Amino acid sequence: MAQRNCLSPVNSTFSSAGNETIVDNKIATTMGALILSLVFLLGFPGNLFIIWSILARARKHNVTTLLILNLAIADGSLMALTPFFIVYLVMKTWVFGNVMCKILFYLCLANMYASIQLIMLMSVYRLVAVLWPRRISVITGRRTVMRVLAVVWVLVMIASIPAPIFREARSTFLFPSRLPAQVVLQYMLELVLGFLMPYTVIVISYFCILRRIRQTKFNRRIRSEKLILAIVLTFCLFWLPYHVVNMVQVRHSSCEIWHKSRAVTSSIAFISSCANPVLYFFAGKSYIRREGLAFMARLFEGAGIDSGTRKMHHFICLSSYPDAPTNRETG
Repeated sequence: MAQRNCLSPVNSTFSSAGNETIVDNKIATTMGALILSLVFLLGFPGNLFIIWSILARARKHNVTTLLILNLAIADGSLMALTPFFIVYLVMKTWVFGNVMCKILFYLCLANMYASIQLIMLMSVYRLVAVLWPRRISVITGRRTVMRVLAVVWVLVMIASIPAPIFREARSTFLFPSRLPAQVVLQYMLELVLGFLMPYTVIVISYFCILRRIRQTKFNRRIRSEKLILAIVLTFCLFWLPYHVVNMVQVRHSSCEIWHKSRAVTSSIAFISSCANPVLYFFAGKSYIRREGLAFMARLFEGAGIDSGTRKMHHFICLSSYPDAPTNRETG
């Protein structure tokens, strides 16, 4: 039976050095399948627990809570797709057909875009709250937030359309000397929309936030600030190898490193979607004894800028008016 791959046309090819495909590397596929299995076991129930905590146990849904809810939905949806790719790596052939190939990769790309765009929105929201605390109430209305989230989901669905167009299940064939233009376009879109553009906004936002905090001499570390920064760094750490391999392939299509490492780097990228529940657990472990199963909901309520803005505004006022009365509120 001919081996079939559910990837972009060039990803399902032989290498220029022989007849090895990306799923023929036994070590890489074994590592990839193991990583995805652990990711599924941790990430799927973990993200379901986050969704349940917010919908069933949270007393209020602030902006941060709504963003985390949508992030958990995106991550949980991605985790639900991992069994298909585990079977693919274990069997070393795509057995689910061409239609499922297109649908699955469309959903993967859409949820990847959604995750990073939601993380970017968290950073921008923090920036507005710190720099312009008096105006934050303008964008914290539930209707406004829901509209922004709806626009984000529509945009990521549109941006993911190249996935079902350029991906298909096919038998292997000879490695081309140059990548097809549509494959280069697909990888460039993933790099720009799913990494460079949002991370530029995130880095600028946190640079401005940290500079503002230093100006106010507010040296206490805010728990929610550290949590969101950890989410940002985690996403970058696990998705960077995937994008690097894509760029190596675009730059040097005949280089063998991309097909030998793709199974591993693609699996590592999935770790970012199971890492957030772990981060939330460690950030909220102080609530566990007191709140029980509701500990995660209390963590997200405490992480909301809606309640923290007054504290930040107070410290900003103190820096402008040193003689003002002090208040020993903690972050």
